[in-house]
This record gives sequence, structure tokens and C-alpha cells, in this order.
Amino acid sequence: MVMAVSFERYGRLYYLDPGEFRPRVGDKVLVPTDDGPEVAECVWAPQYVTEEIGGLPLCAGIATAKDLDRDEQNRQRRADARVIAKRTIRQHGLPMKVVGIDFVDRRPDVDQLVIVYFSAPHRVDFRELVRDLARALRARIELRQVGARDEARLQGGIGPCGRDLCCATFLKDFEPVSVRMAKDQDLPLNPLKISGACGRLMCCLKYEHPLYQEFNAKAPALGTSVETPAGDGVVVGHNVPSDTVVVRLAASGRRCACSRADVCSPRQQYEASSTTTPDAAPIEPVGTPDALPQPDAAPRKDSAPQKDAASQKEAAPAADVVPEEHQDETREERRVRKPRRRRRLHHDDEGETAQ
Repeated sequence: MVMAVSFERYGRLYYLDPGEFRPRVGDKVLVPTDDGPEVAECVWAPQYVTEEIGGLPLCAGIATAKDLDRDEQNRQRRADARVIAKRTIRQHGLPMKVVGIDFVDRRPDVDQLVIVYFSAPHRVDFRELVRDLARALRARIELRQVGARDEARLQGGIGPCGRDLCCATFLKDFEPVSVRMAKDQDLPLNPLKISGACGRLMCCLKYEHPLYQEFNAKAPALGTSVETPAGDGVVVGHNVPSDTVVVRLAASGRRCACSRADVCSPRQQYEASSTTTPDAAPIEPVGTPDALPQPDAAPRKDSAPQKDAASQKEAAPAADVVPEEHQDETREERRVRKPRRRRRLHHDDEGETAQ
């Protein structure tokens, strides 16, 4: 069985193994933590799941009246510590912003511990600040600097979608998000529209990105000519959530939404035209008797230049052939000896031969 609890109202959910306890929604239970058991509210009652889940922490039991009084006192101490920390930081003039306060009173190595989470644009020297806070709060002080995303997680808030921030409710690990994800989803590259409350790219860009990658890999690109049940057309848009393609028909010019499965890609069109066309003549191997031109058939265009080249090669005398009377001469003597002048004959219009 599995149950879910939350330390803050509308905060992050933590899953527990209820064990022998059966709390109802709204009951206060004890959750084991590194600093001892803490009080949390049951959000999901214990219920059976289809798969066996292991490694969940075991519920420490139902919170008693003493545990509830202690939790209320710790909440009041955290609120007072926040006010004192802000005032002390302002007195020291440090560029620090208090994000969250934790009050621990059940750690075996320390009696009372106040953990202050803050954000700053750069590293801050807070040694004097720690001494003043320890004197004012009468407890041990720890200062921890957090990043922009952790700041939004600790403070909480409402996202652009109108719901609570993902990092403050269910998101555990921050996955890397890039501008390429926004480009693949055809989102405007406006930082004000694709940034979250932390000022970074919204984590929800990662949720649907694999779906867009799969769609863009298989769907025809914009400007591609496709065949649809309504006729031929050109792709002018994509609708990834509905798995459809917007096509402008060539005949009427109107636009229609077709399923991605009904639209043929250019490769599919090429394969269909090359394999299923009945008028396409079969390709015969070169060198067979059937491939030779028939007497009645027109000669191929590529055979004419080959024939002319062969005839010219037979008609032209070999330049490297040496007469028999000069075969005993050396190469130097052949260079010195002047070549014999050849006679060029031409025929005039009357058929007479002139030298």
C-alpha cells in the first residue's frame, strides 16, 4: 500500500508506506526525516497499487497532541527567525534575499538549529551576520545559498498556466531545458513567454518534447506536396497534439486537417510510382541479345557518338607505328630525322582531285 503526505498546504507530495496505520485524508501523521520525525498532513489515503513499490519510508505513526503543539511552536519560531534575519541582513547591507527558514530541535548533535536559505547574485561574506543572528536567535545558525530554481521551489507560486509551480508540488529533479525544445514546439522565442517564475526556461518544455521529436521525424515537412483523401495539396502546418497535418488543397485552395497516417511522404510516393506503375518497362541486363537494338527500332542516341569515334579511330593512322626501314634507328636519330610530309587530298565539287 502507498500513501502521500505534504508538509505544507499545496506543497510537494511525499510517498510513504503506511505499514499498520490507516490514516484518512486530512489526518496528521509523523514522517521520518534526517532530523527526526516531523508532522505532515495526509493527502492520499493508503491504497493498494497494481505494482509492488519498494524502498518507501515507513510511516512513524499518527501525530499526537504533543506533536501538534511542538509543530505549531516550530512554525512560530520559523516566522520570527525570518523577520529577524531580514532585519539583520538589511542592517549589514548585504545583497541577500531570505528564501526559507528551517528550525530543527531533534538533532542529537545540537540542541536548536536554525537553517537560513538565501539567494544572492554572487558569493557573500556573512561571517559577521552569523554572529549577530546567533546572538539574536540564541541558536546555532547555518546559512545556505540556493540557486534560482531552488528559490522558486522553496517559495512556491503560481505559474503561467494558472496552477502551482511544478517544482513546488511534484517535480523532484531539475532536468536540463534548452531553447531548442522551444523551437521544436514552434513556441515564440520570447523570454517573457517561455520563462518560469525563477527566470529560467520553464521545466514543462521538457514534458512534450519527445512527442514533438517523434512527430517531426515522421511527418512531412512544410511545403511538401502530399496526397490526401481529399486530393493533392501542400503541407502548410502541423498540429502535434491531435497528430494531424494541415494541407492546402491544390484544386480548391482550401485548407483541411488530415491525419498523419493518411498523408504520404515524398519517399512513399517515389516508391509507389517506381514499383506499382503498370506502364514502366522492365529493366533488362546489359549485354543480353534482347538488349541489342532491332533493325526496325530507332538507334539509341548514345550509340551514335560511339560509332563515329570508332570509325574515326580506324581511319586515323597510328602515329606510333615506325616503318621497317627506320626500326634500327635509335630514338635520338628519329628525333633528328625530319618527318615525311604527308599529302592532303580533297575533292572539289566536280569530283576532280587536287594536290
